[in-house]
Amino acid sequence: MGHRRFLRRNHRFRLSRVRFNGSTEERNPPLKLSGSNILRQIAEGRGVELNGRRKRSRRATKQWNKRSIFFELPYWESNLLRHNLDFMHIEKNICDNIIYTLLDDKSKSKDNANARKDLREMRIRPDLWLKDDGSYNLVVFSLMTDNKKVDTKKLFLTTLKNIKVPDGYSSNISRCVDLAQKKNYGLKSHDSHVLLEQLLPLAIRNVLPNHVVTVLVEFSSFFRALSSKTLNPSELDILQERFIITLCHLEMLFPPSFFTVMVHLSVHLVDEAKLGGPVHYRNMYPVERELGYCKPYVRNKSQPEGCIAEGHIAEKTLTFCSWYIEDIETRFNRPRRVRDEPTDMPSGMSSLFPQLGKPASASENFPLNPMQKLQAHRYVLLNCAIVTPFVEEYIMRSSRERRPSPTEIERRVNKEFVDWFQKQIMNQDTIDTMSIDLKFLARGPSVNARRFTAYNINGSKFRTLAREEGLKTQNSGVFLTSKTSCVASSVDGNLRQAELPYYGKLEDIIEINYNGRFKVVLFKCKWADTTRDRGYQKDRWNFNCVNFYRLIHIGEREEHEPYIEASQAQTVYYVDDIVNKGWSVAVHLKPRDLYDMGEVMEEQVYENEPYQEQELDQFFTDGDEYVQLATDYIIDDTVEANFATNLATDAMSE
Repeated sequence: MGHRRFLRRNHRFRLSRVRFNGSTEERNPPLKLSGSNILRQIAEGRGVELNGRRKRSRRATKQWNKRSIFFELPYWESNLLRHNLDFMHIEKNICDNIIYTLLDDKSKSKDNANARKDLREMRIRPDLWLKDDGSYNLVVFSLMTDNKKVDTKKLFLTTLKNIKVPDGYSSNISRCVDLAQKKNYGLKSHDSHVLLEQLLPLAIRNVLPNHVVTVLVEFSSFFRALSSKTLNPSELDILQERFIITLCHLEMLFPPSFFTVMVHLSVHLVDEAKLGGPVHYRNMYPVERELGYCKPYVRNKSQPEGCIAEGHIAEKTLTFCSWYIEDIETRFNRPRRVRDEPTDMPSGMSSLFPQLGKPASASENFPLNPMQKLQAHRYVLLNCAIVTPFVEEYIMRSSRERRPSPTEIERRVNKEFVDWFQKQIMNQDTIDTMSIDLKFLARGPSVNARRFTAYNINGSKFRTLAREEGLKTQNSGVFLTSKTSCVASSVDGNLRQAELPYYGKLEDIIEINYNGRFKVVLFKCKWADTTRDRGYQKDRWNFNCVNFYRLIHIGEREEHEPYIEASQAQTVYYVDDIVNKGWSVAVHLKPRDLYDMGEVMEEQVYENEPYQEQELDQFFTDGDEYVQLATDYIIDDTVEANFATNLATDAMSE
């Protein structure tokens, strides 16, 4: 504990006694020693005389008294990043600490009987003291068991048990959940990484009090923001200030035994990120993988170093030889996990719809019924750039007599534009002036189409719901942002164009053929009704909640639009809400092999407003009573960057 010393001098938490360790905090943050200061302390400490108990006097004791062997390096005295904290194991230990404390695991929890006895001796937190019979009550941060009305512990573990993530995102975390014994075990380092940053806030949002969820969501958001691929140095100071306040709120909730050295080391992660850059360049994951790769080389346990050296030389030799062997897959030319490179386009095909993505399953030929053909063809026309002028012309012609409403315009376009477009292109007076692509578009697709069950595009793998039955992964989530005409309210008559999110589940993947001129791959999805609160909401922590019991554009009517182009689809996965049946939380993902170099970010790194500590502080009173928070609050992922696009644009302009 003691994180209040990192706060500013006039912060009110410094004067609070009851909510912390029973005393005020007047210390300044610890000084950051340079290499020269450490060497000076070591030199001064060697000549200090010892007292009668073989100890140095307190006034003469220094922070360092042993010279590290690293100071033999010529640059170590001037090295600013001497520690390089292990972010991977800090996450691992903190995640275990939180989960075992929430589950009240008797063997691994930090909140046990001995910790409660220490509180009595320290004369702090009387609400956590042991009873006369040696038992103690579960506190606000512990999940309840069967003796309560709601078994929140079972709800928490069931949520983790039912989570399915996309292929290649993480291991199967459900194998680490034991619902019978209500325990969590066997988490690997990367499992803890995913659990702490993404899944833990989703699992606790409906099983713990709001103020506890708020603190833990903020805590998880700190690690998610710090481990992103791009960091803005100007925002790190804000991130550090918010995290210090979050740690202070944790001290109000959890007992002192919760704050192990790993929890404290998280205070210094931002400072190291300023010196060393993003965390993924300094993580231990590649080191651990390399050690695991070298371990099988050991055949003689009495000489492990020699075995590893010999195996390493043999591997390097084979790797060197593989560079001179063609048509053989090696680690340098092997394909990516998601192979979405399209095959060569056959001759004679137009470049109007370039081939994007690659099928990941066998194809099946099937005939399109009239409604499917109309819906698919209409979506292709209305989303094609060369057809846009014709859409505008049709709207102008249909609005000459009177000014129709936006709803009526949209209804007319969906019902009449396809036939009008065909007549306009195939008109004998103007057909010679039309391009070949427009003529093929006007004719429409052929009746015969192909169907797939899996498709790789945009660096992601997509699978249909039928293909996913029985699998432990989820690749059917689809997200799309589309411009839609809407009004602010029922009394507002001004139509506005707004970017609305659409969340769906992939039902079918079809490829329609425009008589050999070009082919278009379309996704047919089950779309949630995101235009109304009954189908889409954002909860108090800014999570996207979707209800798939309320669907739109199911494809039963001609005006429905169940299809989108495959190139428009983005990856998302859904976590079912155990408490609110039918609702799911949508979690956005970036493709596995996407490396974005970033761009100049805006002033705020978070999508919502800056953190106001007063919002969360209203939970905590001197009497340790809690009230309900009524504000949206979460740190979202860092803003996606388009540095490569901007760089290419600048190069073209030059």
